[in-house]
Amino acid sequence: MSFQDKSIQCSDCGATFTFSAEDQEFFQSKGYTNEPKRCPSCRAARKTERNGNGGGYSSSRQMYPVTCGSCGKATEVPFQPRGDKPVYCSDCYRKVSR
Repeated sequence: MSFQDKSIQCSDCGATFTFSAEDQEFFQSKGYTNEPKRCPSCRAARKTERNGNGGGYSSSRQMYPVTCGSCGKATEVPFQPRGDKPVYCSDCYRKVSR
């Protein structure tokens, strides 16, 4: 089955985010049948909320929502972007850092 990027509106914050073809393939490989309802930032916030901030790497570090400078996908990074350089999602970062 061939997937295409989809734009979805977040049920929490109302922002539009991209449900990429790669993410769709990942969801299918895990057996998930529903599309995500929340953007990556709101999903991370909800996960932190559910876990009660109970330690671990993800809850000890502030994450900042950004839009990838290459593909336009919404993502999060563990640093405050300065605005003078592009910020990439992990997939695009792997491509440009080689």
